[in-house]
Amino acid sequence: MNYLFNPDNWEWVITGNNLRFILEGFAVNLEIAVIAMVLSLISGLALALLRLAPWAPVSFVAGAWIDIWRNLPLIFIILYLALTIPGAWPDAYEDAIPSWFPEGLQSGRVLAAILGLVLYNSAVLAEIMRAGIQSLDRGQNEAARALGMTYGQSMRHVVLPQGLRRMVPATVSQLITLNKDTTLVSIVAIQEVMRHGRILTGTNFFGGDVPVPILQVFLLIGALFIIVNLALSRLSRRLEVRERKRTAAVKPVRDLAEQAA
Repeated sequence: MNYLFNPDNWEWVITGNNLRFILEGFAVNLEIAVIAMVLSLISGLALALLRLAPWAPVSFVAGAWIDIWRNLPLIFIILYLALTIPGAWPDAYEDAIPSWFPEGLQSGRVLAAILGLVLYNSAVLAEIMRAGIQSLDRGQNEAARALGMTYGQSMRHVVLPQGLRRMVPATVSQLITLNKDTTLVSIVAIQEVMRHGRILTGTNFFGGDVPVPILQVFLLIGALFIIVNLALSRLSRRLEVRERKRTAAVKPVRDLAEQAA
């Protein structure tokens, strides 16, 4: 315990550019996480809707896709993509990426990392969303159809607004996991926070004669993830409470159908 809190073991944080070096690496993790979160949410919702489609072949193909990707280890997916993606793809990515994009996202190596995160997390989110949608009373969809809505209209105006509210806690939990999983992208030589931490402890990068203990470095990295993930959790609670208040006074569509009858 004395070793953990010994000020001498934390002097490296305020020495040279050590802290800045760690934060620059962490910024790369956050940038990758934000892109992967947006793409995973969009893809996950699309997969969930395809999985629930009334056409059996479409539902079967979507279900098979989801089962394959969510049951593979994420590290395996990232490594597989890094080794099998055609060489022209990273080159095209580097040519297409705007010059104002963060430096950590300029390398074509990040393409395999983002694709791996999206493939895995979209499959997991699709199952979360499917479960949220199917947890609704069947009468909601039936009542919407009784009011003359098509399948698409009932999903858009009745089922999804209620189902998405139920999905918030589980969805945010998976997004937090996605944020933590960005540390795996270092296996494809992306200069993110874990690689910066190893560089720092291996070379005393900007520390000069000040020791940079590996335990303290990774404790700091862990604290950064805790701060961001706690902020995500707080945000999800606020959204959940706001949505509950907003929909509390709205009559269920089944009641509207009964009135219309």
